[in-house]
Amino acid sequence: MTTNLAVLGSPITHSKSPLLHRAAYAALGLDWQYEAIEATGETLPEFIATRDSSWRGLSLTMPLKRDVLPLLSWADDLVVQTGGANTVLFDGGIRGFNTDVYGITEAFRAAGVHNLTHVQILGGGATAASALAAVAALGATRAQFALRDPAKAEPLARLGETLGVEVIARPFGLQDRSMIVPDAVISTLPGHSEYDLVFAEPIRRGAVLFDVAYDPWPSTLAATWLGTVISGLEMLTLQALAQVRIFVTGSPHTALDTEPAVLAAMKAAVAV
Repeated sequence: MTTNLAVLGSPITHSKSPLLHRAAYAALGLDWQYEAIEATGETLPEFIATRDSSWRGLSLTMPLKRDVLPLLSWADDLVVQTGGANTVLFDGGIRGFNTDVYGITEAFRAAGVHNLTHVQILGGGATAASALAAVAALGATRAQFALRDPAKAEPLARLGETLGVEVIARPFGLQDRSMIVPDAVISTLPGHSEYDLVFAEPIRRGAVLFDVAYDPWPSTLAATWLGTVISGLEMLTLQALAQVRIFVTGSPHTALDTEPAVLAAMKAAVAV
């Protein structure tokens, strides 16, 4: 019987997840099918409820990362912490995982960044919550968020309290007068987003930019940066590696057989 997997979202035609996953399963010698399927929060419950035993799991884009939560029979600690699941495993129930945190931490490490203290994060959605958990794992103790509506930062503040990270929220366009150059600026905004935020040259030169966007690339923000830039394709590839671990082994922590070769195939598939 064919094993089926898919990435769900709306819009979804631009997704590079099929390229990544198909490359991984080919490298593992698995004849598994992985496709992109248009889905919204309204159609997600019926879609999940009608999957048969050939289905192994799903990858989810926003806003489905939050829409799926009521449908889960089990959630890992990171899903509970961040309020978002980007991976579903059909294994004795509907199991939810967050691999975005792994994707962010490992992308930083791959760029030679192993420790952080002070960061700025743009946006306040599920990916921003994952970014906060990721920088906490790398030692950050202070995170300044820029949001269109700072009142929506309350869940992030609660998460920061749990993680031991001081959270400060500012509206887009309000300049930081502290003259502190953060270790990193993390943008969780879509690549085509317009925002009223200007970074001084010392920040653009001294801070690492981690832009989760990858289409179009470079993003407007990445094109202006003067220092190290980490592309969202790095995060996408590494979080997908953790997803492949889940689908193949049942755990994001269990390495794959020939994992270096699998990761190399995935990177080649999207030209990382």
